[in-house]
Amino acid sequence: KPQNPIHPAHPSHCTPPAPLAGIMSTDENDSSKKQKTMPEKPRILALFDVDGTLTIPRGEVTEEMMEFMKKLSTKITVGIVGGSDLPKQEEQLGKGIASVFPYNFSQNGLVAYKDGVLQEVQTISKFLGEENVKKIVNWTLKYLSDLDTPVKRGTFIEFRSGMFNISPIGRNCSREERNEYEKVDLEKNIRKDMVAAMKKEFADLDLTYSIGGQISFDVFPRGWDKTYCLKFVKAEDYDEIHFFGDKTFEGGNDYEIFTSDRTIGHTVTSPDDTKEQCTKLFMG
Repeated sequence: KPQNPIHPAHPSHCTPPAPLAGIMSTDENDSSKKQKTMPEKPRILALFDVDGTLTIPRGEVTEEMMEFMKKLSTKITVGIVGGSDLPKQEEQLGKGIASVFPYNFSQNGLVAYKDGVLQEVQTISKFLGEENVKKIVNWTLKYLSDLDTPVKRGTFIEFRSGMFNISPIGRNCSREERNEYEKVDLEKNIRKDMVAAMKKEFADLDLTYSIGGQISFDVFPRGWDKTYCLKFVKAEDYDEIHFFGDKTFEGGNDYEIFTSDRTIGHTVTSPDDTKEQCTKLFMG
């Protein structure tokens, strides 16, 4: 599989840059303003993860980074593919982000936009059935009640249309609590152990478990990882499809699309690294 000649593919944790400057407060920074010019090389497509790739985890994109992405979109075709739902993606990348670049995929592509037009919405409740949804929720709450973590906050299970997002500490934790939990999680394998237990408990449902970000992991039907978005990308339309992400190791939520036969995978360590690699590859 072709790999990025600049950086090797290996597990990494992004280094947070300086404090972020939000860009969503004024009309002139509204991300819904489309890039309407045809790129110089339209048959090269680059898809980008969000957390750790375009922003620090759960952080807002910097104005400088968004300007770079818009400049990049004049060179090649650009798309966004994130695990979070669209409202969270808008919190991070700006209002109207689904209309900024030719492709926008939230929840791994289960909510898919092309040229600002909604293509499809798939739901896990419809796919699994309500009885199985209840089994997963009940088992998860019981498991977490017996789990010892440094602190516990709220929103341990987030039910999204295409997946369950499960957080042993709770998604309502502060930035400091999030950072501290990540250290403990890496040391004690809290999420990895929980994933192993769920794989055993729900083996009959053929689910995929994907650890991403600092505090949570996703649970979804097999094939609903980020490769799901590729069903909306016609192979005959592109000579190259690149993917940039930080969680490209096995078990990370970028792994499947990173190793797909249809993509050229690039591991990044931060938004600045994303910018550096794209500059060398596409801005020459």
